[in-house]
Order: sequence, then structure tokens, then C-alpha cells
Amino acid sequence: MDTHLPYGSWPSPITAEHVAAGTTPVGGGAFVGQELWWLEARPAEDGRLTVLARHSDSAGATRELLAAPFSVRSRVNEYGGAAWAAIEAGAGHRLVFVNFADQRLYAVDAGGGTPVPLTPASAGEDGDPQLRFAEIIPGPTPGQVLAICEDHRTELRRYIASIPLDGSAAEDPGALGEVTPSSRFVAAPRLNPSATRITWISWEHPQMPWDGTELHVADLESLAAVNDTVLAGSTTESVLQPEWLGEDKLVFVSDRSGWWNPYLHDLATGTQRALCERPEEFAGPLWAVGQTWYKVIDAHTLLVTHGTHGTSLATLDVSSGELSQLVLPFTRISPSALSGQRLLATATSLVEGDGLRLIDLDTLATENISLALKALPDPEVLPGAEAMEFRTADGSRVYAHVYEPKLGNLAGPEGELPPYVAFVHGGPTAQAFAQLSLSIAYYTSRGIGVVDVNYGGSTGFGRAYRERLRGAWGVVDVQDTVAVLEGLVAAGMADPKRLAIEGGSAGGWTVLSALTTTKTFSAGISRYGVSDLVGLVQDTHDFESRYMDSLVGPYPEAAELYAQRAPINHVDEISCPVLLLQGDQDKVVPPAQSQVVADALAANGIPHAYVLFKGEQHGFRRAENIATALETSLGFYAAVFGFEADVPVLELS
Repeated sequence: MDTHLPYGSWPSPITAEHVAAGTTPVGGGAFVGQELWWLEARPAEDGRLTVLARHSDSAGATRELLAAPFSVRSRVNEYGGAAWAAIEAGAGHRLVFVNFADQRLYAVDAGGGTPVPLTPASAGEDGDPQLRFAEIIPGPTPGQVLAICEDHRTELRRYIASIPLDGSAAEDPGALGEVTPSSRFVAAPRLNPSATRITWISWEHPQMPWDGTELHVADLESLAAVNDTVLAGSTTESVLQPEWLGEDKLVFVSDRSGWWNPYLHDLATGTQRALCERPEEFAGPLWAVGQTWYKVIDAHTLLVTHGTHGTSLATLDVSSGELSQLVLPFTRISPSALSGQRLLATATSLVEGDGLRLIDLDTLATENISLALKALPDPEVLPGAEAMEFRTADGSRVYAHVYEPKLGNLAGPEGELPPYVAFVHGGPTAQAFAQLSLSIAYYTSRGIGVVDVNYGGSTGFGRAYRERLRGAWGVVDVQDTVAVLEGLVAAGMADPKRLAIEGGSAGGWTVLSALTTTKTFSAGISRYGVSDLVGLVQDTHDFESRYMDSLVGPYPEAAELYAQRAPINHVDEISCPVLLLQGDQDKVVPPAQSQVVADALAANGIPHAYVLFKGEQHGFRRAENIATALETSLGFYAAVFGFEADVPVLELS
């Protein structure tokens, strides 16, 4: 028999501390000799990222290769990625990594010790490192590694650099070599088996990597790329993740068909062909360098991920194009490393959450190496995730994952519908996947429904769906989110008077845009959200400095449209309470973006709260701040929707 309690006030066992302490971000891994190495965060240590190791057959304890204060994180393009690598050194291996504080490359022996710098100190007048590195790979000979170098010393340049492993460049910047010509952006350096050729991708402003990139190949002579040739890509074709299939055969992913599908280029014949043309994505948006969506098993077989609402794993026969599905219990999977028939992959499960898995490709037996959730909640407190489609007024499809309220046998009072919160992902070129999220369960186990919206512009559904947002940011994303909430109301699932919207970064923009242009929502939470487009264009980092060209229009030519779209110019249209959460060291969306909204809300007498978190950048990483932000959000909804919560009701100004 069900027990009836008001929605929002259910006695959930999931606390904000559980969410913060129980969620440990886990990154990709590598096979290193007889060991597995992987990246793992330490939320209790201000979000420090370290590398852990254990024997590959589970024997022996897990050990940490890096002690505090070292933290493995790159600031290339500000989003970084691929900030460490295991490099062979004699009979063993060394860990080569980017240290977050100074962005220098360091090396430490696998057995431990004090890391030694490989690149020079480069702090500028403002203290920011002028040399930054990412996507480290072994060099053509044992004496060096290659990596992306983001060079701010004169004019901003990016190129593939060679770094000697003897540490000589730590004192002599001239010992750093420039392997490839500089481009505005570079990624994915790969050497062929004999290290006589190098391939990489590049792109220029105003393109983002999902708009258009170019695939380069060049001969490698004396650590320099010569005879550079563009094999694929353009300003309207996105090429990603080149991998060598042999000395002269190159696999890559391209969206020339409208979907990111795999292709093969034969350098010997100069021919290209599609390996598997399907209306599915075999790759995704390159927000962080070093992302991989497939692995080469051998000259005849690839291990690929593909899908739309999520990703699954399959083998792909290079000759026939035949896909053989590997049935695994994951909604999303990303391969990290392959050794024989053993795969290390980060994967998402609705039962166990995110984590690094070791998968036997013959038997599909799976071992959890490290889970993001160290203690799994009772399944009775976790919601299901239902993929649903909705329609806008013009008939366009919108995709979302719906998480209904759930806590054992609890139900709401007869005749009462639950409040619902629309989660709006960032990017906006990103994708929401079905997942086991304690942040979502924190709401649903209290009787608050959550819907995670993949509005037009999201990835996973082809280039045309991404380009629905082209020139229409602040319009299509808002209309799609409203359509999803109205669809839930029409289906009798949500209380039309208790609808909320929340999101971070670009999701925060959609929150503020929705609150200034519609009356659908009764509350909104913006986490480090964009409010002023002109301020963003003038103050954001290089990677996204021309992003607005495609999302809205080029500036200053489209200045009038910028003014029309920017929520800061329409704050007087907001009629519901707003919560603003912001990190004080955010360089992607600076604090001024939230402060200006708070000031305008105060001037207009709109109930609101503004919380500034010291020491946080773009996204909250410290455990205490993650917990505080979540409790503050629940207290905000309790104040607005009028339910009793197990946290203090937030006082609004």
C-alpha cells in the first residue's frame, strides 16, 4: 500500500553530502605493463586530479602515483583533456603529466618519487602560464614525447610540440621543438607505426570542432612535419579522431553524410571510402582534446561506439562494413585503452552509475575498476530513466530523458501532481544521456520530477539537429524546453504551476532566456550562466570567443541581435524567483555575467539569491561547494513551491 506525502517533502536518505562525497569523477585508463593506470578526482582535496594504479588482475592494493599538491589537469582551450600518459622508459614506465597550477609537463617514475619538470616555467605578468600542454603521446624515438602546445608568449599559437624527456627544456625553452605548423587549434596527433608520418586535425576561427576541421598528414623528418597535406574536412565538415590502420591507411570520423560515421583513407592509392554509413553518431563534440570514440583492434577490425539517445559498443569489419553488436548494460560508453581482448572503458550504468570498467571482449565479463559512486544507494530510492520524444508547435521533434519521482512506496496526495525541474545541459553543443545521477536522485527521491532535455543544437541526433540552433540560440533551445514541459503537463505527469528550469553555463543562458521570454516556469536556477552576449564575446577565452558567430551571428555586425537576445536586457520581463550560483575564478563565464543579473533583479524587485563560491572555476569541484549548491537549490525550490524540506528554506532578497 502506498504512503501519501506532499511532493518535495519525502524523507529521502540521499543527502547533499552523499552527492558530493559519494561522487568521485573517474577518467580514462591505460594498460601499463602488468598494471592499470587511471585518472581519478579527489573532491575532498579541492577537486585535485591524481593517477591511480593497481595490478591488472586485481592482485595488490591500489596505489597513488602523485601526491598533493600535484593535480593532473590541462588548460589547453581551457577545457583541457588528455593531461597524462604512460611513457616507456627503459624496462619500465614513467608518468608524464600536466600539472594544473603551472601547466608544466612533469615526469615521475612508475615506482613513485618527486616529479621533475620537463617544460619551462612560463608565468606571465598576470600569473597565467604562457605555455600549456595536452594530449601527450610517445615521440618517434624514446628520447621525447609529443603534445599539443598552446603558446601565449607572443601571439596566441597552437601546434604539436616535441618535448625532451631528459628535462633539458625545463631550463632551456629553446629545447622545445615545433613539429607541425601552428594553427588556431590543433588536436589528435598520431604517428604511423614506423613513426615516419604524423597526422592531426586543425581548425580556425570562427569554426568550432563540430562545425569544421581539417585532417592533415605529413612526413616526419627530424622532428618536423613536411609535405603537409589535407586529406579531408572543411569549414562545413567535421573530422575527428584519426587513427592509423597500418603504415599508409588512416581511419577517421567525418560528418559529411550528416552523421559522424567512420571512413578510411588509403595513402597508397589516394582513395577514401565510408566504412559504415548509418543515421547514427560514431563520435561526439570535441569539447576536450584527447577524446576517443573507437579503437583499432587490428588491420581488419575496429571497436566502435555508436548510437543516438546513447552509445553502445560494436566491432566493425573494415572490409565489409558489418557491425557486430556487443550487448553490455551501459547507456553510454567511451573506450580508453585496448590490450588484446581486454578493454578499459568509461561507461554509464543505470544500476551502478559512471565508472571505469575492464571488459573482456570475448566473454563480455565486466569488472569495475573504479566507480564514481563509492556507495550505491538502495535501488528503491533511484528513479528510472525513460527516453521520450516531444513535438514543438511547428512539429519539430525534441528528445529528453524523464525521471519520475520515486522513493519506495511513497506517492503524492490524491489529486496532486509533482513539481518538475527541466535540466538544461551546457555547451550548448552537448548531450544528456540516461544516467544514474545522485544529483537527479536527490530531487526525485524527495518527490520532485526531473526531465533532462536534448534541445535542438544537442549532439547525438545528426548534424541537421545540431544546426537547428544555428543563429537561434535563446530561441530554439527555449522553445524546445518549453515544449517538453508542456508535453509533461499535457500527459498529466507534471503540475503546471510548479515547473522549474535549471542549467549551468550555456544551460544557464537557456534558463535566463526562458525566464525572460516565457511564462512557463515558476522558478529558475542559473549556474555560472551566460547573460550578456557582448560581455561574453569580449571577455571569454579563445576557444569559445567566436562560438557566438554560429549560435547568434558575427559581432559586431549582429550587435542588434545580440542586444535582442541577451537576457540582461530583458530582466524586467522576469516574474518568478531566480537563484544564481557562480564561481569567483571562472574564466569561461566570468562572475560579472551573474553579478549583472543579480543587480538587475534587485533593481526590479524580483525575489532572488546570488551565491558566489570562492576558489571555484567553471563548474564546481570542491565537495563542500557541491553540497552547498545542491542544498541551496533545494531550499530555493522549497521557498518557491511551498513544501517542507530537510534543508533550510532559502531566504530571497
